[in-house]
Amino acid sequence: MTAETKSSAEARLKRIAGQVAGIQRMVETDRYCVDILMQVAAARAALAKVGTLLLESHIRTCVAGAFDSADAQDRDAKIAELIRVFEKHCG
Repeated sequence: MTAETKSSAEARLKRIAGQVAGIQRMVETDRYCVDILMQVAAARAALAKVGTLLLESHIRTCVAGAFDSADAQDRDAKIAELIRVFEKHCG
């Protein structure tokens, strides 16, 4: 992971932690359910963005490196790994 990706992911995760703390306060103070649900959706979308950022970084670094190498086993392992990630991240 590049330093830029790491910094961006850390900043986004800190914001998400604040969002989640805000949602918890909303629940504790009996805020309107729809308002809470909207904040939950926003937090989920923010987490998805972090996931996409990390996935892109992984593809550009680790996966690209495996495909540049002559190691067929490493390439096959990266393909299987990507399939598992896509199933979890996108499904």
